[in-house]
Amino acid sequence: MSEDWAAVARAINERVSELGWRQKELAERSNVSLAIVREIQHHVVERRRSSRTLESLSVTLGWHPQHLISVLHGRKPPSPDEPAAGGPETVWSRLDTLEQRMVEITERLDDLKSDLATVIEHVRKDR
Repeated sequence: MSEDWAAVARAINERVSELGWRQKELAERSNVSLAIVREIQHHVVERRRSSRTLESLSVTLGWHPQHLISVLHGRKPPSPDEPAAGGPETVWSRLDTLEQRMVEITERLDDLKSDLATVIEHVRKDR
């Protein structure tokens, strides 16, 4: 399966021009680093990008989440109102995963806070 990163760059550049945005604005709105946006827009570094990066850029630009992935693979992009492909990597399943991960992180932080309080208490007693 060939990848056409030049087509992705053209699509993004045309859309950004239509919207009157700068690279920095696209990067901030999509939560994609400015360096990556720059590399993709200028087609200076051709390397595999996360489908999540392309999905985030697509959604930010007002397209279907699979728009840029379709462009990359030479397929006709889906219309914005078309439902996203329902696989394990849908936005909702990723949000659920992130939510669970946040719960785990919060629990670990609570444990660390408790451990730290115990250490501080022992240090104070030793003084």
